[in-house]
Amino acid sequence: MDYLVHNIAINLNHIRKAKGMSLDVVAEQTGVSKSMLAAIEKGAANPSIGVLGKIMSGLRIELTDLTQSPRQDAYLVDVGNLTPTKDVAGEYRVWTCFPIADNHVVEIYRIDVEPGGTYRSGGHGERTKEYVFVLNGELSLELATHKVYTIAAGQSFRFSSEEEHVYRNHGKEKLIFVSFFVVS
Repeated sequence: MDYLVHNIAINLNHIRKAKGMSLDVVAEQTGVSKSMLAAIEKGAANPSIGVLGKIMSGLRIELTDLTQSPRQDAYLVDVGNLTPTKDVAGEYRVWTCFPIADNHVVEIYRIDVEPGGTYRSGGHGERTKEYVFVLNGELSLELATHKVYTIAAGQSFRFSSEEEHVYRNHGKEKLIFVSFFVVS
């Protein structure tokens, strides 16, 4: 499930319950069918801008009320249930596990690079550090300075990610790593 769909599902359910409204009442006030509202709250529907507009108007809320990260003390992410953020067959797949919008400080990705594959990443902005932790395989990381670092499974590495950098898998097995972007 996409993180925005997830956020909308949780936030709509929370807003509806906080207002003491049933799905029938919300459907009546918004002009969105009860079945569509139920699907949105289950995270089974990706509502259009038009549907979100009707919900916002009927409930007298802002778009950010629906899309912001829900306040939760604990949240489990299963990459198997996420749609990849980027996916190039035979090269790499990237999943956004925790987007920067959650807290404006850190963003966490799971990245898989196929044997012989390359993933080029643009810079992540000023004052951004990236931390990588290799779970499987061996990462060859090329920085804008043309320095190349090799990070093996079980190892971590930190670097300034303000400029473009390249992840390469020269090995024969799939490279799997987690990347954390931290804005300082």
